[in-house]
Amino acid sequence: MIIAVPSEIPPADQLGRVHFVGVGGAGLSGIARIMIARGVTVSGSDAKESRAIEALRALGARCYVGHDASQVRDVDTLVVSTAVRADNPEVIEAQRQGLRMLPRSAALESVMQGRRVVAVAGTHGKTTTTSLLTVALQHCAADPSFAIGGELNETGSNAHDGSGDIFVAEADESDGAFLVYSPFAALVTNVEADHLDHYGTEEAYHAAFTEFLDRIDSAGFLVACVDDAGAADLAAKARSRGITTIGVGESPDADLRAESLSFVGSTSTFTVVDGGRRLGEISLQIPGRHYVLDAMAALAAGLRLGFSFADMKRGLEAFSGTRRRMEFKGEVDGVRVYDSYAHHPNEITGDLQAARSLAGGGRVVVAFQPHMVSRTRIFGAAMGQALGAADEVVVMDVYVAREDPEPGINGALVASHVPLPASQVVFEPSWSATPGRLVERARPGDVVLTLGAGDVTLVGPEVLELLAEKSQGATDA
Repeated sequence: MIIAVPSEIPPADQLGRVHFVGVGGAGLSGIARIMIARGVTVSGSDAKESRAIEALRALGARCYVGHDASQVRDVDTLVVSTAVRADNPEVIEAQRQGLRMLPRSAALESVMQGRRVVAVAGTHGKTTTTSLLTVALQHCAADPSFAIGGELNETGSNAHDGSGDIFVAEADESDGAFLVYSPFAALVTNVEADHLDHYGTEEAYHAAFTEFLDRIDSAGFLVACVDDAGAADLAAKARSRGITTIGVGESPDADLRAESLSFVGSTSTFTVVDGGRRLGEISLQIPGRHYVLDAMAALAAGLRLGFSFADMKRGLEAFSGTRRRMEFKGEVDGVRVYDSYAHHPNEITGDLQAARSLAGGGRVVVAFQPHMVSRTRIFGAAMGQALGAADEVVVMDVYVAREDPEPGINGALVASHVPLPASQVVFEPSWSATPGRLVERARPGDVVLTLGAGDVTLVGPEVLELLAEKSQGATDA
């Protein structure tokens, strides 16, 4: 549901009692956590129980499973997830009462007011880049506030109300939310058409990022990964407008450049060069070139904010990952299971490259769940092509999310475009049968990777259970 952004957004301490509809989501749960820390009375509801809801209850929020009009009769402000439909009883009751209603973007802006905001935007890599910058700044003793679309492994949290003046925020472009913020600085990882269900055309998507430049403070700066054509174009536009711009990447055009990249297992090592000056070497605990570029963007921002290379390096090297970004789930009988959020063709490509490094001499066995009908219609063929970098592929049916199904737009569409022999690709429409499909394909030394933005994340633990049962059965025999 689309909720209009008010012309004036009050700070969080002026919102009264706040109720979140869809409070279990990554975005809303983080904002709720920060409001609680600031003494705001918070309640919320969602369709099902979750770890996020349990955590908010532990912090003092009143959270409900299920939606009912009675749950909003003593609140002042309603914050509504875009996944919520217009016929939601709590939304209808709030409209009847004439309550203040805010979209996620306006609620995040309300908690960021008064802080020096560093907004991390881009088609891919926002969560990891935001997380890398946050952890690095923590190692610089900055204690930043942060709101991330994923959970840091270090803290198990997706948000924090810090004592410092910096607020690091993942700036989501999917529904135009990032155009609500007024950041001191912005990081743009890449700009490549996505979310065309909202924007309609690739041109409109790119235009939104150009408009985002106007939101940056005149005293602030932009960091852009110039290896990406869309981000490089944005950097050129920023410079033409007089915005201080730092280009990062492997490109010769980069101001802060990554050289001598090396990937061994789960480690990514590279040398950082600033102009012609070698700053030093960094070894990340996460695998893949795309994560190196994310780290370079975070490093550039930290250096520009005045922190030392040594402190930023220590923080980047300490970063152990974010939940659902190449997250290690476990190992049984030499089969390692990872889970990642990749749902766009380029994200799939990046994570499969990382999985290949992790697998070493083993194979990569993938379960992919397409996310959203519109995205599958537009990018389904490209998703299938990207999955061809694996050795074995199980394609699940589409995770419909907030849309309605469409005839012919399903996992079979994706599977039909995977450029592997038919024996190595299967479309499995049954969610419950997917773990078994993976186990029958996996063998010692392999990496099993579950990919997608939906509930495919729950497949990995079931794979591990089935592998354990299979191992026990072999032992008993």
